[in-house]
Amino acid sequence: MTRSSRPTISKLVAVLAIAVLMMAAVPFQRTAAQDKTTITYFTFSAAPDHTKDLDKMIELFQAANPDIEVKVETAAYADYFTELQTRIAGGDAPDAFELNYENFVTYASKGTLLDLTSAVDADTAARYYPEALKAFQLDGKQFGLPASFSDVVLFYNKDLFDAARVAYPTSDWTWADEQAAAEKLTDKDKGVWGEYAPISFFEFYKTAAQNGCSFFGADGSVTINEPKCVDALQYMIDAQNKGYQPTDADLAGVPNEDVFKQGQIAMLTSGIWMFTSFADLPFNWDIAVEPGNTQKASHFFSNAAVVSADTDKAEAAEKWVAFFTSDPQAAQVRVDASWELPALQDDALFQGYLAQTPPANREAVFESLDHIVTPPVIEQQQQMQDAVTAVLDQVKAGDMTPQEALDQAKTDIEALIAS
Repeated sequence: MTRSSRPTISKLVAVLAIAVLMMAAVPFQRTAAQDKTTITYFTFSAAPDHTKDLDKMIELFQAANPDIEVKVETAAYADYFTELQTRIAGGDAPDAFELNYENFVTYASKGTLLDLTSAVDADTAARYYPEALKAFQLDGKQFGLPASFSDVVLFYNKDLFDAARVAYPTSDWTWADEQAAAEKLTDKDKGVWGEYAPISFFEFYKTAAQNGCSFFGADGSVTINEPKCVDALQYMIDAQNKGYQPTDADLAGVPNEDVFKQGQIAMLTSGIWMFTSFADLPFNWDIAVEPGNTQKASHFFSNAAVVSADTDKAEAAEKWVAFFTSDPQAAQVRVDASWELPALQDDALFQGYLAQTPPANREAVFESLDHIVTPPVIEQQQQMQDAVTAVLDQVKAGDMTPQEALDQAKTDIEALIAS
């Protein structure tokens, strides 16, 4: 071997050494990629207005959990539950997904949700508003973590109140106070009605609660037709029959919120999700806690993040839903975006929200939480809502009395439970 050949051999050795190192690196890179867990999260509330906000939350989560990737899938609310049921039945359930309270029991009772009790330690649990956390429990187990909440308040047109010289609503108003004000505020010549509260399933269960009545007794019996419930429905229909609430015919297909915007409804029972839509109205308005009769009772709506019982990525999915629902930074993204409100006990988190106007009395949003009632639920939730809606429609049309309607509702609900 000549001297001149030695550098060539050295170069070959060096090249071979590099190649060996590169080959050794390839399996390592593949293993690292394989170690990254990808989970799916299926949601209805993010699309179409809050997908970018959800992306921000995911970025925060993945920065803290670089070994987990969250893939988002969305569907419109009208299609969401049909698609979800189809996927679960077909063995293709998302790893984590969104459920509203009304549908929670249906899914939890069928064994489709992972028990998250052990995934929520005491410190994490303490971050949530207690009633919101409790809402997603079944048989003492935690099957969902509350991601957001909204409630219903009494909106009122201050200009109409001023013109009629009627005092503004206060947190201690009763049904009698609201009715008296509505009668004074109604001006048929000007096309102004004193109030509007939908005669609907969700409005009725809450109004019944304001009169000390519920759909079900402590023993699970159906009590929807008891006298206090009948009186509550009579109170609701009286507003229409006495002329200080518009009928469906009066509304002529125009959403009640739009009629309020037009200055034709003095008091409107609606959700806090209307704040943005009402922000630029050409009149002054504010809100108050809903009046009650024998007690206060306010609507409480909540959505939760849950984990599929069939997922093979339970640990990663649990980390995601815990972060998504309780992390302060993620919660701040939600507040800043006005994407409902996080169900957390954190006064500092809501300071900016409370400072926004209108309405000036945003404290009523949180005062209402002292009196919340959750919707009545059974496994056949949609069928029950449809049955109650059907008899309420007949009461509105004058084809049934409140007593007749609720007697029928009792029979229908008992049949559903027995089926």
